[in-house]
Amino acid sequence: MNQFIQQLTEEQQQKVKRQMAIYSHGVQEIIPTEELENKVAKSILENKPLKIKLGLDPSAPDVHLGHTVVLNKIRQFQENGHIVQLIIGDFTGKIGDPTGKSVARKQLTDEEVKHNAKTYFEQFAKIIDMEKVELHYNSKWLSKLNFEDVIQLAGKITVARLLERDDFEERIALGKPISLHEFFYPLMQGYDSVILECDIEMGGTDQHFNILMGRHFQEKFGKEKQIALLMPLLEGLDGVEKMSKSKKNYIGIDESPQEMYGKAMSIPDELMNKYFELITDFPPKKIQLIKEQLDTGELHPRDAKMLLGKTIVRMYHGQDAAERAEQHFISVFQKGSIPDEIPELEWQGNREASIIELLVGLQMLTSKSEARRMIDNRGVKVNGNQIDDPQLQLEITDGLIVQVGKRKFVKVKIKANS
Repeated sequence: MNQFIQQLTEEQQQKVKRQMAIYSHGVQEIIPTEELENKVAKSILENKPLKIKLGLDPSAPDVHLGHTVVLNKIRQFQENGHIVQLIIGDFTGKIGDPTGKSVARKQLTDEEVKHNAKTYFEQFAKIIDMEKVELHYNSKWLSKLNFEDVIQLAGKITVARLLERDDFEERIALGKPISLHEFFYPLMQGYDSVILECDIEMGGTDQHFNILMGRHFQEKFGKEKQIALLMPLLEGLDGVEKMSKSKKNYIGIDESPQEMYGKAMSIPDELMNKYFELITDFPPKKIQLIKEQLDTGELHPRDAKMLLGKTIVRMYHGQDAAERAEQHFISVFQKGSIPDEIPELEWQGNREASIIELLVGLQMLTSKSEARRMIDNRGVKVNGNQIDDPQLQLEITDGLIVQVGKRKFVKVKIKANS
């Protein structure tokens, strides 16, 4: 039992246990667990909140459910009165985190960093209370370091330690170049923790090396070492790769309710338990019940996905939108109906056109070859009728309903005087 626990009342000790149960739920790794319990106990004893750090390298500002795994955990700390420190890498972002990259990342301009950071804040507000967040831009301290300071910082870490990074090892093995400036990214991220005296740093398991740099440099500078709290990486809709916009296997938190719900229905069955645990706001007991019901067959995977889809939409769009999205899915995909609300697009071409010209002209597909493949794969309908002939000529009329795939509908609006 640690020294701070021993000084707590029984009621306070129970509070520590409750917080530890919350913080450890769904977490991949805590480095080290004993120190986290010690920090929580000290926080309660001294009535002083912990500082929870999340570093952002704003190179891809679209937030998807994969990002929310860490944000949901941060919200739990926030709900217990702890301080969230968001570190915007306006300085480190110009270098680019090489984590998981086989080549050097593109360096961002000041304008790109600021725009992306603003987009992050707007989306984060759907998950955490941004009014109670400390915002820090690391250029405030990193830009003030002179060359002597940088040399001294570099002197606190060995080259061998830096080369332990998997991505650097991979690039060396493949004979791919590593620029010297890339070595400084983990140094700077670690130095952020020194300046802000962070108690806990959050991140995905792919940030293991960078977050441990914070502990390393805090120790070198004589500071109390932070805890590394690493969350699992969420596989995307393909069930294989980490959720990523570039992989097109993501559910974005700014997407429409219908799109979110529809995508949720394509989550692989074997990932259902992980999604419920990592991206919903359900309490652990309810998540455990869902797992048990899925295992016994009491809950059908389709019904579990519908619950998950409805929950995701409710979390980011509200209960009414969740109800409508579910009804939309039932009517369109389970009953094969055409939805009541369909976006209209103005047709500016000839009143007679081929189906391929129509699909490309409405920007439902990006090229004629893509349109032809979609028709060959039986993925195109007009007014609910399957299109099998890519050479089909159509009379383009006002109100014509074109469907591509399962979720994309457009109602044609004829341009006036056309």
